[in-house]
Amino acid sequence: MNKIKKIANNLITPGGTLSQRVVKGGFWVFFLRIINQGFSLIRLIILARILSPNDFGLMGIALLTMSVLETFTQTGFQAALIQKKEEIKSYLDSAWTVLIFRGFVLFVILYFIAPYAAAFFNSPEAKPIIRIIGFSILFQAFTNIGITYFKKELEFNKEFIYQLTGTLADFIVAISAILILRNVWALVLGLLAGNITRCFVSYLIHPYRPRVNFALEKVKELFGFGKWILGSSVLIFLITHGDDILVGKLLGTTALGFYQLAYRISNIPATEITHVISQVTFPAYSKLQDNIPKLREAYLKVLQLTAFFSFPIAGLIFILAPDFTKIFLGEKWMPMVPAMQVLCIFGATRSVAATGGPVLYATGNPKIETKIATVQLFLLAILLYPLSAKWGIKGTAWAVVIPNFVTLLMFTFRVKGILKITAARLFKIIAPIIGATSPMLSLLYLKTVGNINATIQEIVILAFIGISSYLIAIYFLDLIFKSGLWLTSVRFIKEL
Repeated sequence: MNKIKKIANNLITPGGTLSQRVVKGGFWVFFLRIINQGFSLIRLIILARILSPNDFGLMGIALLTMSVLETFTQTGFQAALIQKKEEIKSYLDSAWTVLIFRGFVLFVILYFIAPYAAAFFNSPEAKPIIRIIGFSILFQAFTNIGITYFKKELEFNKEFIYQLTGTLADFIVAISAILILRNVWALVLGLLAGNITRCFVSYLIHPYRPRVNFALEKVKELFGFGKWILGSSVLIFLITHGDDILVGKLLGTTALGFYQLAYRISNIPATEITHVISQVTFPAYSKLQDNIPKLREAYLKVLQLTAFFSFPIAGLIFILAPDFTKIFLGEKWMPMVPAMQVLCIFGATRSVAATGGPVLYATGNPKIETKIATVQLFLLAILLYPLSAKWGIKGTAWAVVIPNFVTLLMFTFRVKGILKITAARLFKIIAPIIGATSPMLSLLYLKTVGNINATIQEIVILAFIGISSYLIAIYFLDLIFKSGLWLTSVRFIKEL
């Protein structure tokens, strides 16, 4: 009991060393993602049982429209503030002022383009939804910019509280609304409740009080770094949402609902693990930007742990996708399963590729990511239409997977050069993890031969067998390759 209390106290208080702060920060971000996704999964199961794929498609159209505007006006100020070595207080008011102005402009634009966006997707029901969710942009704009310090100083225990309150508000309002309204507006009300709550809490949890103040020199300096974030954000948006736009336009709103849910579930390794990694590593790497040897060792450990978790998770989702969908979501969602299984490959490779982004940002090379994203977008543009037209959302999934694999190789090559990593060192880290994932995939054969059908008990048993086989295999392969994965894990636990 005393040991548990000691660990709890250590997690609440900031670490003395950078490595301790990184580990504790990682714990809080990971814990937040687990709780967020727990609530999200419960909400998803309840909503999917009541709503139709078309309802999810309508919400997808509204969010897509809002994301287009937000992405193409991205300032990159938060990343610029985190990357700066010096004190950032003198920059905060100017950055906040620009963000408020941007929020008002986007809200007005979103209101007026709503009819045209709905007409583009041939879904007039989306028009009022697009207009209402525009209010969420305003609440995001007025959020206290002082919370940037949470990430910059790796105080993710405070970030945990800030984010969790919004998640709880979204969950409570959405579930309450779906029981009363039983339509897509439950999703809209939940989204608004989450953003309103986060805006309010941001002023309770951080003492900084921003004021309207515009210093042109400060804004120019921030945008000097942020412009590359803008370029990357636009390209990444087109890469990650270009498929949504095409599916909604070419295959219809219902197909979009299938595809977006398949993407969301299959990309758990990328969206969850990568989210944790990028939030913690970017500020940590920024503090190590002048010490390449230490930065190299930190990156290799992050790469190792990311692959260690993301590969087996993607494998389990691939194997259990049909059973999970049938049990928890219902037969009406089964058409999305083939696309979900293909997108598992994308989820695994995307999570590994994303470990390179924080290195490029921290070392002042965001333009490299912009160039690589340009190549990925070009390949996606070539493949997306013909594959989608021929094989539907499964073809769309393959059009996403292929360019991502190519850019994974490009990211690895550039980071390898910046940090002076040998190919042999990379192979030594990744090979055991890929090798250990293979026995787990044999579960697919076991399912086919044993004719195992969808029951919760059988899913739990298969998951347990898969994870056990993976851990056993990785232990023995780690002894052969001497990659140090177990030692890294032990040190991680000790840091807590």
